[in-house]
Amino acid sequence: MRLLTPNLVVTSLLLAASGIPAAAQEAAAKPPSFKDAFLFQLKDTESKFVRLAEAMPQEKYSWRPGEGVRSISEVYMHVAGANYFFLSMAGVKSSSGLPRDAEKSVTDKEKVVAAIKASFDNAASAVAGMSDADLAKETKMFGRQVTYETVLFVMTSHMHEHLGQSIAYARTNGVVPPWSQKEN
Repeated sequence: MRLLTPNLVVTSLLLAASGIPAAAQEAAAKPPSFKDAFLFQLKDTESKFVRLAEAMPQEKYSWRPGEGVRSISEVYMHVAGANYFFLSMAGVKSSSGLPRDAEKSVTDKEKVVAAIKASFDNAASAVAGMSDADLAKETKMFGRQVTYETVLFVMTSHMHEHLGQSIAYARTNGVVPPWSQKEN
């Protein structure tokens, strides 16, 4: 027989009295799945990219820290394009509608923000529709055999890498990320 601590007894009684079915209580206690964690990160990263892109003045979109380094708009468009690219390795067939040279040719703030939003919306929709069996499927990524889950893991890492870059670009140009601003 398992001994129950007073806190566990009280918690158990409260849950039982709540009217929430036991299966729902058990499901709520489980840690999030990989897909849940990915979708959370995707939404958070999207929010930060969009808010930062909207806070950056249009005249700064062409700024770059040095010759041969991506400009602000190029980083944003790189992320938008990469969101489609990574998903293509995970079996998602969708058209971005972006020109092949989007990194260089799409520099208008409004179009850049729209491209970022569309790429994240596409990713959220595609991944939400994937089953655990889909995530376990194998594919080739950069010459290696990996699972779709691994592709999504690398995609998350890629998004965060360029979010950090975008934050550094913004701060260098006097733009404080909206989520870091002090409330008055």
